[in-house]
Amino acid sequence: MGRGKIEIKRIENSSNRQVTFAKRRAGLVKKAREIGVLCDAEVGVVIFSSAGKLYDFWTPKTTLVVLPFLPLSPSVLASSQGLCFFFFFFFLNRSRSS
Repeated sequence: MGRGKIEIKRIENSSNRQVTFAKRRAGLVKKAREIGVLCDAEVGVVIFSSAGKLYDFWTPKTTLVVLPFLPLSPSVLASSQGLCFFFFFFFLNRSRSS
C-alpha cells in the first residue's frame, strides 16, 4: 500500500512544522548523498530553517571543487546571505563556462 497524498501548504502548528522540517531535511540530505554515491555526482545542499539556521551537505568532491574558488572572507561566508550569494555566482559562472 502506498502513502496517502498530503496537501502542500504551510503547517500552522509550530511544533509539527519543526518535526516535519527535521524529517524532510534528513530525507533530502539522504537523497543528495545517494545521488552523489550512485552517480558519482558533485552534490551540494543548502537549507535554511524558518529561524535562519543553516544546514548544509556536500559530497567530498564538491568541497574540493568549491574551496579553491572561495573569494569571500570567512566573516562574509559565515553569514547565510554571503554563502548563498557566493554559491549563486559560483554556479552561474560555472554554467556559463560549460
